[in-house]
Amino acid sequence: MKKYIPQGTITALVTPFQKGGAVDFEALKDLIEFQIQGGVDAIVVCGSTGESATLTINDKIAIFKKSIEYAGGKIPIIAGTGSNETEGTLNLSTIAFNLGVTGLLLVAPYYNKPTQDGLYEHFKLVADNVDIPVIIYNVPGRTGVNISAETQLKLAKTCKNIVATKEASGNFEQMMKIIKDAPEGFNLLSGDDIFTLPIIAFGGKGVVSVISNYAPKQFSEMVKNAMNGIFDKARKIHYELMELMELNFIESNPIPVKYALALMKKIDPVYRLPLLEMTKKNKDIFKKAMQNAGLI
Repeated sequence: MKKYIPQGTITALVTPFQKGGAVDFEALKDLIEFQIQGGVDAIVVCGSTGESATLTINDKIAIFKKSIEYAGGKIPIIAGTGSNETEGTLNLSTIAFNLGVTGLLLVAPYYNKPTQDGLYEHFKLVADNVDIPVIIYNVPGRTGVNISAETQLKLAKTCKNIVATKEASGNFEQMMKIIKDAPEGFNLLSGDDIFTLPIIAFGGKGVVSVISNYAPKQFSEMVKNAMNGIFDKARKIHYELMELMELNFIESNPIPVKYALALMKKIDPVYRLPLLEMTKKNKDIFKKAMQNAGLI
């Protein structure tokens, strides 16, 4: 069987909640179908945008199971199984593998602030013990630690099932070093929507996206055009969506993106503490941008 190597538009899906705070599986089913119809290439569940930090282990297992069921083999489901604890990461990754997910997204261990050697050993242990494609997730703004180009390349060359990195460091020089020296079968994906176009221009292979939650057709079209070298069309869509890409972080992600989906009547705008609904002032700004983009 051909090894899965992620590329294109991969949506970092929100986790919809009912008003009482339980996972809303009916809304999850509809969101996954919306993504499939929108033409995205894969879906990540239980990542940062999926509020993984406030999901229980049982929540995550249920979301993995139901997402696979709802996708029905039409689209790869990638499970966010990373944490700041290696044994726990391995255990959840093994469960996700046994459930049948297509791949894993492993965030750098947060709060611990491990050394580069510690990061290497963490990812290597999981990759060596779970025979499934793995995406490294480098997001220093959330984890407090950067996975260096050298460490990512060492992992890519040592572990054949580490097939990609989601790079959200904002460090273009680091990303270019990774792309330049990456082994065959290892892709760099943008971890920031707004940087997707330039990252593809210098050799990236796609994005793990927030905006594709509510604009899957438009954003995946931009990515496809860029991947095919049609940069005039890609650039046009990029600038049409640029205001929303910026506003997705007017408050902590995923507060704005869940508000966008609520405006589209796809979910209730429910969060788990310590996240709260967006302020009235920011809601008004965001709603106007959604209207300007023709999304509502």
